Amino acid sequence: EVQLVESGGAMVQPGESLRLSCAASGFTFSSYVMRWVRQAPGKGTEWVSTTYTDHGRTYYATSVSGRFTISRDNAKNTLYLQMNSLKPEDTALYYCEAVVSGTTHRGQGTQVTVSS
Repeated sequence: EVQLVESGGAMVQPGESLRLSCAASGFTFSSYVMRWVRQAPGKGTEWVSTTYTDHGRTYYATSVSGRFTISRDNAKNTLYLQMNSLKPEDTALYYCEAVVSGTTHRGQGTQVTVSS
């Protein structure tokens, strides 16, 4: 059974940093593309970042490029999202996702709130 468990969310002030983690199990983590998405209150799901399995390719939404860094530790089956210079508009429920056997799997999410 595929399981994704996010953690690391918190309430922080603008300009501060957070690192989110996503512990994966039930599939061969190193073989799959992983991504972070987020959903702000009253809005749809927004793609944030993707990391591929080869050559460390990563992609970012324009809104987070230069501030967020996605990474993965295949030995620990864990996905990370380092978030710097946080802004109030980054407030959202953050999810990690994996598409395994044609099915998109998502964890329960971790809440990030940026407010002064």
